[in-house]
Amino acid sequence: MEEDGEAVTPSGESERLFQDLVRSVHESDPIEVLEAADRYGTAIGLGKITVHLVDLQQRLLVPLTGGPILDVDSTVAGEAFRSDTLRLGEGGAEALSLWLPLKDGADRMGALHIRTSYLDEPTLRRCQTLAALLALVITSKRAYSDTYVRRTRARNVQLRTEMLRAFLPPRTLGTRRGISTAVLEPAYELGGDAFDHSITRNTLHAVILDAMGHDLASGLTASVAMAGARSARRNGADLTELTANVERALVTWLPERFCTAIFATLDLSTGLFSWANCAHPAPLLIRRQRLVEGAMERAAELPLGLDGIVPGTSPRTVHEMALEPGDQVLLYTDGVTEAHDSEGRMFGLERFAEFVIRAASADEPAPETLRRLIHAIHDHQRGSFTDDATIMLLEWTPDGVEPHHR
Repeated sequence: MEEDGEAVTPSGESERLFQDLVRSVHESDPIEVLEAADRYGTAIGLGKITVHLVDLQQRLLVPLTGGPILDVDSTVAGEAFRSDTLRLGEGGAEALSLWLPLKDGADRMGALHIRTSYLDEPTLRRCQTLAALLALVITSKRAYSDTYVRRTRARNVQLRTEMLRAFLPPRTLGTRRGISTAVLEPAYELGGDAFDHSITRNTLHAVILDAMGHDLASGLTASVAMAGARSARRNGADLTELTANVERALVTWLPERFCTAIFATLDLSTGLFSWANCAHPAPLLIRRQRLVEGAMERAAELPLGLDGIVPGTSPRTVHEMALEPGDQVLLYTDGVTEAHDSEGRMFGLERFAEFVIRAASADEPAPETLRRLIHAIHDHQRGSFTDDATIMLLEWTPDGVEPHHR
C-alpha cells in the first residue's frame, strides 16, 4: 500500500518480517545478523542500516559492514554515542540520517545508523526496537566469537592484558536507582589494575584492584583476586567473608604476590555504602557538586596477600556510610592521581575530583565523564601511561533523578 506517495509495509507484514529476523539470529554468524537486519530495514521502507561499535579506547566508532571509521568527539554519530540520545541529520538527496545509541543495558556499545526517506512515529519505534535487538544480539555473539572484538582493536594486546580483559565485566551497569561505570588504561598494555561490578535486585557490588608489578604475574594476581571475589559473592558472602576468600586464594596460590583493593556494596534501597579498604587509595565522596574532604578516609590496613589467613589474624574492617540521594563515590588507582607530565607535575586529586564535578553540573552522563577523564589523563602524560590508571564512579539515584539535578 502507499501513503502520501510513500511505500508503507502493512503492520502485519512488518511484524512477520521482524519475527523472521529474530528467528534468523540463532542461525546466523555475527556479520550475517547485521546483513539480515539491513534486509529487514529495506523491506519495511528504511534505507541502509549500519552498526558502528566503539573501539577499545572509546575514541572511534568502527563500522562492522563497511563504511568510514568515525571519530567519537567530532561527528554526529559520536554525539549520539556521547549524549546517549538520538541524533538526526541530512543523509543526502531526499534522505534523513538517523543515529541511535547502541546499548547493552546501561553499557554504551556504539551507534546504529539508519538512512530513511521519512521519519514518523511508527518508523521511529521500529528503529528503536531494531537498535535494542541488535544490541542484544551483538552482546550474545561476542561472548563466543572474535569477530566484533577484532574490529574494535587498533592493535594487538599483550598476553597479560588479554588475560585480564577476559575477566572484565561491561564498563557500565545499573538501573534507575544507581549506576556503576569504569574505565582503565593503558587499554592494550594493562599491568595489574582491574575492576568488577555486579548488580542484584537491591545491591550494587563493586571491586577495584591494583596488583603489584606490571608483568604476567600481575595480571594473574588481579585475575585470581577477581575470581575469589566473584566466587564468594555468588555464594552469598558478606564483605568480611569475601575479602577473606580473596586473601586465602592469593596466599594459597600466589604467596609471593600482593595487591591493594577496595570491595564495596551499595544498598540501592537505603543508600548504605559499605566498603573494605585493603591499602588502597580511599574512596572520594562527591555530594551536592563538591568534594567532601576526607569523608571516607579510614585507618590503613595491609594489602591482600601479606596478611595471610592464620589463627589470630583479625578480619578486614568493613566501614559504612549512609549516602544521600544523588551522591557519587569515586574509586581509583594511584596511576590516576600520580599521572605526571614531562615536568613532573601530577594530575592530582583536586583536578581529578573537579573534572567529575564540572561534568555532573553540565548534565553529562557518568560513562561519558569517565571516558573524557581518562583521555585527559592520557593527554596530561603526553600520550603515554607510566602506570595503570583505573577509575570507577558509583551514583545513587533512588528515585531515578540524576545527581546533578539535586
